[in-house]
Amino acid sequence: MPFSAHEDHNLSIARFESMLKTNDVYFFDAEDFQNIIHYYLDNGKIALAKKAIKIGLDQHPTSTELKLLNIEVLVFENKLNIAEVMLDDLSAIEASNEEIYIQKANIFSKKDNHTEAIKLLKTALTLTDESSDIFSLIGMEYLFLDDYDSAKEYFIKCLEEDAEDYSALYNVIYCFDFLEDHDGAISFLNMFLDANPYCEVAWHQIGKQYFSKKMYKEALSSFEFAIYSDDTFIGAYIEKGKVLEKLGRYNEAIENYEISLKLDDPTSFAYLRIGKCHEKLGNIDLAKKYFNKTIKEDPLLDKGWIAITDFYTRLKDFDKALYYINKAVNIDSENVQYWKRSAIINKNLMLWEEADIAFQKTVELGNYELSTWTEWSDTLLKLGEYDSAILALMQALEFYPEKPELEYRLAGMYFITHESIKASYHLRNALRNDFTKKDIFAHTFSSVYELTEVQNIITEFKH
Repeated sequence: MPFSAHEDHNLSIARFESMLKTNDVYFFDAEDFQNIIHYYLDNGKIALAKKAIKIGLDQHPTSTELKLLNIEVLVFENKLNIAEVMLDDLSAIEASNEEIYIQKANIFSKKDNHTEAIKLLKTALTLTDESSDIFSLIGMEYLFLDDYDSAKEYFIKCLEEDAEDYSALYNVIYCFDFLEDHDGAISFLNMFLDANPYCEVAWHQIGKQYFSKKMYKEALSSFEFAIYSDDTFIGAYIEKGKVLEKLGRYNEAIENYEISLKLDDPTSFAYLRIGKCHEKLGNIDLAKKYFNKTIKEDPLLDKGWIAITDFYTRLKDFDKALYYINKAVNIDSENVQYWKRSAIINKNLMLWEEADIAFQKTVELGNYELSTWTEWSDTLLKLGEYDSAILALMQALEFYPEKPELEYRLAGMYFITHESIKASYHLRNALRNDFTKKDIFAHTFSSVYELTEVQNIITEFKH
């Protein structure tokens, strides 16, 4: 009984590896060597691929295909000058071999000369009947040039050659997304689906486009069609769950997330979404359960730690919130979102020194939100660190010039430190910019607010 092509291929690999172990020399024809080399390259076994190339060229020194595979490996290893010399020699013999132009294009691409790479690939197109792979390479070169319209055009050509080239389909949508052309993506996908009505990937992608446009009913239908086309498509269940959340249908969302968990290994994202749905439904114990599953499944997922911290913060259980945010900070001490939450939680617990440290770290890591500065200055006020508070507020004014929330606080700090000229200046600025927010001043600096000097300035701006 004859071997199948797959069995024959496996036999060639087995014979080749046996030869390497025994140091015997077996003869393979050039095509066998090509298959062996491709197998090793596809599996990332470069050293074995190089051995196969060497032995193959020893047995078939005139094989252009083996020489081209040798060049491919040289290019991969960035030995570009050697590869170029070999390509020049080959092109003198076989000027009509498209693979020569593809490898030359690869070299130019590695040298960041993408325009020349595209020219060479277009020459290769004129020499081949199998153009799909070359269309894809041209599309990638246009991506390197940030020419998303041209890239999109060539990835679409790939799909015209092979409607099941999902890599090309994803690249087309990537181009539409980068161009922020959701309507164009929807139009393209609708045309594609007219010709390929059971393509689950296309239904999934058009659903995501509708979701981005907040067209939730259309998105829901699209994900349902994706599931109808492939009822094991995990991504479609996840996206359908997200849409159902937006529509307030939390129990149905949970059902879809749970299906995704049954189809494959559990994911922290699905646990997180289930937890949020249970919280919306008021199922506090179930929400706790799934938030804990989230951080257990993936301790590096910052969204998990943020979710469980915010959950306990909303419950005003600040001790539990602090427990979880401290664990998060211990895992990633450079996460600015963790430090901002740590600062707010410590402030709520009146742990002023810890809050001060956390606010300082928040700013160091680049969070310059207005609330960060105001909360930090209020913390420093509680600590009696008036000069530090003034310094922080002056820094904040660089980002938010004459913002009344900052001006009122600066006025209060300067009144406390008996710098009345500066205090009056900032109070007048604050009142001029927003008189209605003087309650900030009254609440934060109640003793200062009653001063005659302060009342006289406020009276100036009443009329």
